Amino acid sequence: MQKTGDIHGRVADAPSGNWVYRILPPVLWPYAQLARWDRPIGWELLMWPCFWSAALAANAAAAMGQSPGFLVIYHLFLYFIGAVAMRGAGCAYNDLVDHKIDMEVARTRSRPLPSGRVTRFQTKVFIVLQALVGLLVLLQFNWFAVILGVLSLGIVALYPFAKRFTDWPQFFLGLAFSWGALMGWAGLFGGLSLAPIMLYAAAILWTIGYDTIYAHQDKEDDELIGVRSTARLFGDNTRLWLIGLYGATLVLMLLSFALAGAGWLSYLGLLVAGGMFAYQIVVLDINDGEQCLALFQSNNRVGLIIFASLFLSFLLLVS
Repeated sequence: MQKTGDIHGRVADAPSGNWVYRILPPVLWPYAQLARWDRPIGWELLMWPCFWSAALAANAAAAMGQSPGFLVIYHLFLYFIGAVAMRGAGCAYNDLVDHKIDMEVARTRSRPLPSGRVTRFQTKVFIVLQALVGLLVLLQFNWFAVILGVLSLGIVALYPFAKRFTDWPQFFLGLAFSWGALMGWAGLFGGLSLAPIMLYAAAILWTIGYDTIYAHQDKEDDELIGVRSTARLFGDNTRLWLIGLYGATLVLMLLSFALAGAGWLSYLGLLVAGGMFAYQIVVLDINDGEQCLALFQSNNRVGLIIFASLFLSFLLLVS
């Protein structure tokens, strides 16, 4: 029985024209909403560190005279499937943990669980099904990558609780969402080195930055119900914090690319990404929720630019 949300079973902050509502029957809409299929920005932002790392590893292999062309393409396909599945499972798990909180926040009370359109048991079954897809994807890689992927589950399990005990839940989100920066390299080389570790650190800072912008949408509700965030912590100093976070992201990526022997085009991509970061910082209005959402979503293009530059660099190295 639907308790909140509109009569069509939509979610307040999801685009109504999404393919979910055009293609899927209404009975499946609550599950698509649990997995956020109607809001692809989440799996896209989860996917980009995987793609960066795989492309960076390909650059490193090419610099050593190897040409893992088809394997890289196959891995990118796996990371895409894995990102969609695990982001969906993570969102549904997060909704389970935040069930009561979501009922108190205007933006989230129309979601399937707080609106009563799915039960907690149905949500748990859906989480398991998506996790099984993620496991199937993970088992396609070498055993080092498999173990590394399993280790990420501890961080994923902890993240929904972080906003209850720290002002830095975005840091824990970064730890989880950036794990792919290690996975892409491990998937190709069966181990890690300093280059992917620095890429991981860069991705964490990037995540803190963009999710701080996102969290400014909810800061009034968060304050009322006692939920903590970097948006509340940084407040009017958010722009200064973003300069530091995004600036450090670019520096760490620069060092990572250099250590991996990435081609020159990858640095051009960083330059473009730096310009996009600067734009976010200059125009940001932390009191404009719609603008905060749009700037948050623009980080998908940042991820794409960095990946494209790395991948094109790889193609040039092997040509």
